[in-house]
Amino acid sequence: MKLNKFFILFFLLLLPYLSFSQTAERFPKPDFQTDYKRPDLITQSPRAPFLEYLDVFVLLAALSLASFFALKLRSRRKIFLLMVFCLIYFGFYREGCVCSIGAIQNVFFALFNSNYVIPFTVVAFFILPLIFTLYFGRTFCAAVCPLGAIQDVVVLKPAKVPGWLAGVLGIIPYIYLGLAVLFAAAGAGFIICQYDPFVGFFRFGASFNMVILGISMLMLGTVIARPYCRFFCPYGVLLDWMSRLAKWHVKITPTECNNCRLCEESCPFGAIKKPGDISLPREKRETEIKRLAILLVLLPVIVIGSGWVISRLHVPLSRQHFTVSLAEEIHLENSGKRKETTEQTRAFRASGKPTEELFSEAAAIQNKFKTGAWILGGFLGFIICLKVIGLSIRKKQVEYEVDTGTCLSCARCFKYCPYEQVRLGIISPDEIEEDKNYK
Repeated sequence: MKLNKFFILFFLLLLPYLSFSQTAERFPKPDFQTDYKRPDLITQSPRAPFLEYLDVFVLLAALSLASFFALKLRSRRKIFLLMVFCLIYFGFYREGCVCSIGAIQNVFFALFNSNYVIPFTVVAFFILPLIFTLYFGRTFCAAVCPLGAIQDVVVLKPAKVPGWLAGVLGIIPYIYLGLAVLFAAAGAGFIICQYDPFVGFFRFGASFNMVILGISMLMLGTVIARPYCRFFCPYGVLLDWMSRLAKWHVKITPTECNNCRLCEESCPFGAIKKPGDISLPREKRETEIKRLAILLVLLPVIVIGSGWVISRLHVPLSRQHFTVSLAEEIHLENSGKRKETTEQTRAFRASGKPTEELFSEAAAIQNKFKTGAWILGGFLGFIICLKVIGLSIRKKQVEYEVDTGTCLSCARCFKYCPYEQVRLGIISPDEIEEDKNYK
């Protein structure tokens, strides 16, 4: 468990650094030389410190209860009731903010921008679910996350997603996470919050496109259980990593597994691993070993090649940053390629800031994006290689087990286990023995 302690220590050491940074304006406010009068801005009053700490307390209590309900009580009903409460509190009452998923961006923006102050609440919402997952598995996903909860309540007739398709779609969260970190670190925006499909429902207001996206996601969720959680959520990548290291994790059966196969199709998320014969003929075994060796040799080549390919996209990616976009608009106007001016360019020119300084800032930001795109490409190449290598490694498995990385600890599979039925007093141990003898 030394690795577990390292992760916890790392995040705790990160906390004070992120919380005590300083702030500064991006560039001077424009000084209009006309009769223009600056409007009085109406901003939402900051939340009282007591209420912010209350949010953290509710999160901590919910995580504790979810872990207790899943691992100790093994109660799907209590997990569901807690999930509904968290949907109401963190979703509709708190309007989806603070959000552990969106907090990824705040954390990385603070890491790469010393002028940004990150609230303690945001750091807590980012760290606490990871720490709980490191010890108890993804109980945050089971009942605490409002984005997961709103999808869970609409699961009606979930269809099974083929393993190969789930594997391909499983790359998307890594891409989403990488882009979110890149944009946040470079100060280009918080795309996770911008494209949150459910925040419109929580706040009873969003753009037409986002409302359609949210409705489509929920409709898809009736037949594909929790599609956002499984195939889009960037925070799910971190939770997956932590859950695989979990000290305690839910199990299908409270005692032993007799391979009765009753739980085989019980998980709508495809998180149950089936036992199977892994013995292969010598020729096939040698072929798989050679394939694995080739993949390991090609790993650095793929990582570097992937980094180079994504780095070629640094210019279009950097256009998402306000400064780069503004610099390009100013350049078009200065070169005569654009006759009309925009509100942004007029405001910049009125600020009195030298054009050369703007172009210099934009060039520096593009260099950051180039470096970040190299890292993003290498990261994605490494992940794809690991997934392919994972398919080439066969592990011995003699009974039904949960996939500790993808299992959401929802407790749905428990009731299918006959030993769970015995624990609940629904059937007697003798009935299990009779069934064994019959088989």
